[in-house]
Amino acid sequence: MAILASGYRADFTFLKTSLNLSDGNLASHLRTLEEAGYIEVTKQFIGRRPNTMYKATDRGRAAYESYRKTILGLLK
Repeated sequence: MAILASGYRADFTFLKTSLNLSDGNLASHLRTLEEAGYIEVTKQFIGRRPNTMYKATDRGRAAYESYRKTILGLLK
């Protein structure tokens, strides 16, 4: 969520590599975030290859910012 909440769009492969997660584990987390309305999912083809892009929603960015502030408050 930190990657997406920064305003970036990212595809599945980038997130998988960046987070060092398995396909199944990442897919499960992304599905949960999508169901909560925290991310938008766009499926497309680039050439003949499928590509899935993810982007944080306003609701997702707000939830992440609230979480971040809470964690920072606990660390003080």
